[in-house]
Amino acid sequence: MITSPVEGLVYSEDEGIRPFNVPPISEYIPFVSEYRIEELQDLARRLTGLRMLELSSTSYGGGVAEMLSSSIPFLNQLGIKDEWRVMRGTKEFFEVTKEIHNLLQGKGGRLTPEMKEIYFSHVRDSAESLADARADVVIVHDPQPLGLASYLRSQKQKWLWRCHIDIDEDSLKEKPDLWDFINFWSRNYDAAIFSAAYYIVACCPLPIFIIPPFIDPLSEKNRELLSSEIDEVLDKYGIDKNIPIVSQIGRFDPWKGIGRTIHAFRKARSKGCDCQLIIAGNSASDDPEGQKTLSLVQEMTKGEEYIHVLDLSSLPWKVNAREINAIQRASRVIFQPSLKEGFGLTVTEAMFKGKPVIASSVGGILLQLRDEETGFCVESTSDMAEKLIYLLENPGFASEMGKRGMVYVLEHFLMPTRIGDYLKMIDMLLNISGDNKLHSSSIVSFHPWYKLSKRRSYEKRLQRLL
Repeated sequence: MITSPVEGLVYSEDEGIRPFNVPPISEYIPFVSEYRIEELQDLARRLTGLRMLELSSTSYGGGVAEMLSSSIPFLNQLGIKDEWRVMRGTKEFFEVTKEIHNLLQGKGGRLTPEMKEIYFSHVRDSAESLADARADVVIVHDPQPLGLASYLRSQKQKWLWRCHIDIDEDSLKEKPDLWDFINFWSRNYDAAIFSAAYYIVACCPLPIFIIPPFIDPLSEKNRELLSSEIDEVLDKYGIDKNIPIVSQIGRFDPWKGIGRTIHAFRKARSKGCDCQLIIAGNSASDDPEGQKTLSLVQEMTKGEEYIHVLDLSSLPWKVNAREINAIQRASRVIFQPSLKEGFGLTVTEAMFKGKPVIASSVGGILLQLRDEETGFCVESTSDMAEKLIYLLENPGFASEMGKRGMVYVLEHFLMPTRIGDYLKMIDMLLNISGDNKLHSSSIVSFHPWYKLSKRRSYEKRLQRLL
């Protein structure tokens, strides 16, 4: 990656910092239609001269960095200057923000005065290094940089908070201090963006937009691979391609349910199912729990011939993406039994590649999987093992499920479609005024709403199982 002389700068056309790129926009037409691309170009022309800034806490590892590494060069191709900066953080700061993340997702505990002070002092110091950034619209990703608007916002700017995590409203009701903390820092924002309707918190004081995440179908992680490229990766790690491969991909994180995948795999093997498991992923730089989770998984699987644990964190990002792509394409079935999940781009990636997915019915996974149609929703490790055996023994059914999943992703979760939603949102915020201005109670959804009953009943059963 290119090192920038500007603090925290990841991507900037003005500074000549372009570590990521995307193909010409015309190459996306086969995925989303010529009409969709023309609509995007019309929207971009309407916003001619717009400058955007994306603020996050890491440029590597996790879904936010994955999306920004494609969406920012894509927007610049459309003629909209979008810049990306990363908020630097100490180990102490990221331990606090990870705890905030966990509390928002329902973990027990409380936000202490000491944690608030660490957050406050670090945000204040970080704002000084970002004060020279110029933008008409600023999008802040997740809780880590949330407080920056209080120090950096100018009167003419629009600031949007993009929350990617699986917020638990019931937990917030039990922790009013936590939501007071979020509200305190969000008061300088013009709107909030959530991935799904069921993340909307009733006490949120901002207009809300619902825009699901997306994948780039032409990125290194999702492009078509030659069989020789897939074989090269399998050979590198000593994986026998003649034994059916099942996998779980993603960050090494306690919420990802990796232990459940391991138990389910063992149960399937004990019933005579001939397969091998690959657990491959990264540790994000803003996640202090990553290395601990990886060590636990390595210890848990030590000496097991048919389980391969691959830490890809040290690889250059392009090599990392290509190897994940190869593992996903080599897999017959992909697991994602998360305990909480903001969206689950690994599910989207697997479905896009035509792979049947076995996952839990939590968070953003519910937007993607339709049980027994585009994947299997499961409640226990026994269910996971049973569905794995069924899919491996019935390849025709698995193939049809994979095809349905691919079609669903093509219709709903590709980058050009969702970038169009972002531009429509920005157009509304910049160009609607007077009596038509969005009220703080407004909700604008760019995706069909999903009923909550299944999610909530499942999560109650899951908690009992845990």
